Amino acid sequence: MRDPLQTIDFSRRSNKLIPAVVQDFTTQKILTLGFMDEASLKETQQTGMVTFCGKPAKKGGSARPAPRMQLRQILVDCDRDALLIKAVPEGAVCDTGADTCWSEKNHKEDFLAYLEQIISLRRSSTDETSYVRELFSAGTVTISERLNTASQELADASKDVKQALFLEKATDLLFHYIVLLQAKNCTLNDVVQVLQKRHQSR
Repeated sequence: MRDPLQTIDFSRRSNKLIPAVVQDFTTQKILTLGFMDEASLKETQQTGMVTFCGKPAKKGGSARPAPRMQLRQILVDCDRDALLIKAVPEGAVCDTGADTCWSEKNHKEDFLAYLEQIISLRRSSTDETSYVRELFSAGTVTISERLNTASQELADASKDVKQALFLEKATDLLFHYIVLLQAKNCTLNDVVQVLQKRHQSR
């Protein structure tokens, strides 16, 4: 079967550019709109990083570098003259510094991403009453022990008929899991990417 990308006719447009809408692979938020010619499309496929044609236009004379977005999938529209690119952004995408070019928060509805941010802030907090700060100060071994405890308590709660208790223990486990990930300089998105690679390899 012919690769759909090979059916794109760049010559249909006088400037030989086609629009490329970029969507966050994880959150489904629309990130930005750019233009590609045949060369930039090939570069995107070869490098795995979204590359628009030429030097991206800078709003208001901004000197911000082009956003880095890791390619996950390219889809061609029904007329074969526009692209939908699904990618994972590395930070803000818009030249203004916003998450998207429509000034939307990319993880607005993603509470787990929000929780990761809160944990990161409390990690460096000076509040001595912060449980998160206490965990990070104690070190990875202590965090792992708390995670093991939470895991055992969840296993015990799974034998109980009380669903509320089970959910409480599941929440404790997830919370300490996120803390341990950060202690190891990892994120939930890193875990998701491994899961996606495993899924794609099957």
